[in-house]
Amino acid sequence: MKITKVEPIVLAMPFTHGGPSTGFGGRDWTTLDYLILRVETDEGLVGFGEGFGYNIIPSTRAALTDVIAPLVLGADPAELGSIADRLERSLHLFGRSGPARYAQSALDLALWDIAGKRAGLPVHRLLGAAPRESVDAYASALWIGDPATVAREAERAAASGFRGFKLHETDPACVLAARQAVGPTVALSLDANCAWTVAEAIELGPRFAPADLVWWEEPIWPPESAEALAQLRAAVGIPLAAGENATTPTEIAALAGAGVCDYLQPSVTKVGGITGFIRLAEVALAHGAALVPHSPYFGPGLLATLQLAAVFPTMSWVEYLWASLDAPIYGSTTSPDADGRIAVPTAPGLGADPDPAVLKKYRVA
Repeated sequence: MKITKVEPIVLAMPFTHGGPSTGFGGRDWTTLDYLILRVETDEGLVGFGEGFGYNIIPSTRAALTDVIAPLVLGADPAELGSIADRLERSLHLFGRSGPARYAQSALDLALWDIAGKRAGLPVHRLLGAAPRESVDAYASALWIGDPATVAREAERAAASGFRGFKLHETDPACVLAARQAVGPTVALSLDANCAWTVAEAIELGPRFAPADLVWWEEPIWPPESAEALAQLRAAVGIPLAAGENATTPTEIAALAGAGVCDYLQPSVTKVGGITGFIRLAEVALAHGAALVPHSPYFGPGLLATLQLAAVFPTMSWVEYLWASLDAPIYGSTTSPDADGRIAVPTAPGLGADPDPAVLKKYRVA
């Protein structure tokens, strides 16, 4: 079997999330943008992957079309490990994080999808995992900025069955409003997206303490500073989470080995796909760290994270973006149930193919 086509598909999906348009990098988000990768083989099998994107999608797409595709066309897609290793060595001069790595992630997911379809098994069975029917999901809200609206959305998520709710706020009033809205039984967490220096975070910590956070995610800049995280953890006593921007086993080992994070959060669309995630996860678990992966996706990245939840049963939560797309990419396959749990897909490969009508309607590149 040979790879015959590597086709990036960029989707711009209108969405709502209960708050204002939200964006990073100076751009408002009127759409959620996804990079879906379609890989064809000479045997007629097609696999789908996803590379981390949003505002960086044009660069990730260029890495796929101009750099990675020429290196893998004609290769045997079953040689997953050797392809991953060859690409890492070939592309390391472009950095082991960023668009080249995200593009590798998309390809790896598509190749695992093909491998499962060829074997007639879901990916988690290929990896020898025991059946796990479903996994708890927590609702991950985008930035809102208004305490009353935050409270409303937290309450709405809890009423939908979610037992966990994550905020992306910097105002303590918003965080405390969410806690008041959902009461003591919902697991509340906060992702600050590296908003503060360690001194600023230490000063703010007592203001967040009444919210009884399950974890405080990437509170400081730079996010990989184990020394600064250790200072913060000792000063405020709030459990810390980090690792979505760690894309190699070495980076994860530095965080896990320092013992400064209660939760590590590798992202399957950033770390080299399933192959890369497994390598990072094994390092994290060897250091006794809990895994709560970064997965605010509606595409193959979410399917792959669910497959990995079956491989790593200690993965207690899966992140589910608290937003509604104009049209779901997989229909109801990835929808949480009334108890806030998502079924681990059991169809061959990653578990489902994107709806071709949705790909056609929302494709912009």
